[in-house]
Amino acid sequence: MIGTLIGDIVGSRFEFDNRKSTQFTFFHENCRPTDDSMMTLAVGQALLDHRETGEPLDALAVKWMQRIGREYPRAGYGGMFRSWLKSEAPCPYHSYGNGAAMRVGGVGWAADSEAEVRAFSRAVTGVTHDHPDGLRAAEGIAMCIYLARCGAHKEEIRRRFTETYFPIGFTIEQRRVGYVFFVDCANSVPEAVQAFYEGRDFEEVIRLAVSLGGDSDTIAAMAGSIAEAYYGVPEEMRMRALEYLDERQKGYLERFEARFSCGKKS
Repeated sequence: MIGTLIGDIVGSRFEFDNRKSTQFTFFHENCRPTDDSMMTLAVGQALLDHRETGEPLDALAVKWMQRIGREYPRAGYGGMFRSWLKSEAPCPYHSYGNGAAMRVGGVGWAADSEAEVRAFSRAVTGVTHDHPDGLRAAEGIAMCIYLARCGAHKEEIRRRFTETYFPIGFTIEQRRVGYVFFVDCANSVPEAVQAFYEGRDFEEVIRLAVSLGGDSDTIAAMAGSIAEAYYGVPEEMRMRALEYLDERQKGYLERFEARFSCGKKS
């Protein structure tokens, strides 16, 4: 989960001021956790409660996303999701935006099988993103994390993703040219997976993801979620990222990590 947050924090200052290069200061005073981090933490708490109480995961996802979203109302939510957060009777709104895939990282750690990856992903995604692309993209990212955590090599992870979820017919260098701001899953989730595939360590994955431009924080958050499971996260980098979180946010993160041993390969 810290991998998702690091990608979000590092990419946050480039979301509307793209950097088409891997050369930039990694942690900067203008960085911050955005809605990507908030909703990742929320889904993580829902997964924890589901494991501990057996309550329906979809209801817990709604509970925690609304709770944390209301605790941090200026994190940068999109208009439709902002209305959903405020609703007393929230319903899915057929979204195919990449918010489905950026918040699902905890599923890859909490699931004990591929069947659970699919079930958990659908439960936490379908409460908002019930469009086929939204559901497929979220499951794809969660499955990549699960496979990485279980020791699959990156060629196998990429192959499974392209055969089951979305094709990838480009390198990061090719895609970077002319790439603009996309928030739909089909034009941002494959990019995140390719950044993971090309990166030789956790930091390079984040740098490659940010260098695409576009929705930099979300692409880096998704790429970072897979890279954490595959490479782990250097402790110094983790500690630096924690400086951007308040005590409540750190508590949510640490509660999840204590149960699921994130950042370490099985």
